[in-house]
Amino acid sequence: MNKKTEITRRLEFDAGHRIPHHGGHCRHIHGHRYVIEVTVLGDVLSHQGHGDDGMVLDFGDIKKIANELIVEQWDHAFLVAKEDEMLVNFLASIPGHKTVVLDCIPTVENLAQTAFKILDPVFKERFNGRLNLSRLRIYETPNCWADIHA
Repeated sequence: MNKKTEITRRLEFDAGHRIPHHGGHCRHIHGHRYVIEVTVLGDVLSHQGHGDDGMVLDFGDIKKIANELIVEQWDHAFLVAKEDEMLVNFLASIPGHKTVVLDCIPTVENLAQTAFKILDPVFKERFNGRLNLSRLRIYETPNCWADIHA
């Protein structure tokens, strides 16, 4: 019997944010080159003669879903907490500005939690429960990241 296998797709996006109550530099408006890693868990398919034979899932399918629901929404946007009203109002005053207002402070931990909550049900639904989102990692810098596990 084959064991479940994890596969991971890595994507990148650029976004600005600030941590409004932070005591250091992060309270200032700044940006990052974020990296998101989406890891799904499932059985390796045995579909002889089909394109997905020997795969858990085509990496392109992970990319398509993550791009549609996270990367395209957050890339070159400013991620701001709705409680940061002064900044929310300022960003709203800029015509055509790409702003994503979040229910949480946009720390890397909260961004990872938010992305997991968005993606997890989609993977379960689109693949009839055959796949589970097992881990989501977001790097804020090359040396700092947050992991969410199922």
